[in-house]
Amino acid sequence: MGMANLQKMAQQMQQQMLRVQDELGSATVDGSAGGGVVSATVTGKQELVSVTIDPSAVDPGDVEMLQDLVVAAVNDALRASRELAEQKMAAVTGGLRIPGL
Repeated sequence: MGMANLQKMAQQMQQQMLRVQDELGSATVDGSAGGGVVSATVTGKQELVSVTIDPSAVDPGDVEMLQDLVVAAVNDALRASRELAEQKMAAVTGGLRIPGL
């Protein structure tokens, strides 16, 4: 395999990775907690977009439980976002783990 061929392959991979990063920026995933009373939506780039709380989850006497549900829902959504990013990047890198991606 010649050097020019390797450079061409590297450029193609870089273009594919940029395309995937753009896709991840517009993709959204959801996470939930408490049987769905709290849900969170994040982008494929792991940016929180929204949090939805069912009024039944709001108990002024137990704010800590609501806070825990919000944290759990956001963490669930972030986990789903990381999995989506790993799947899309694996398609580009052929499963190679490239630091920083």
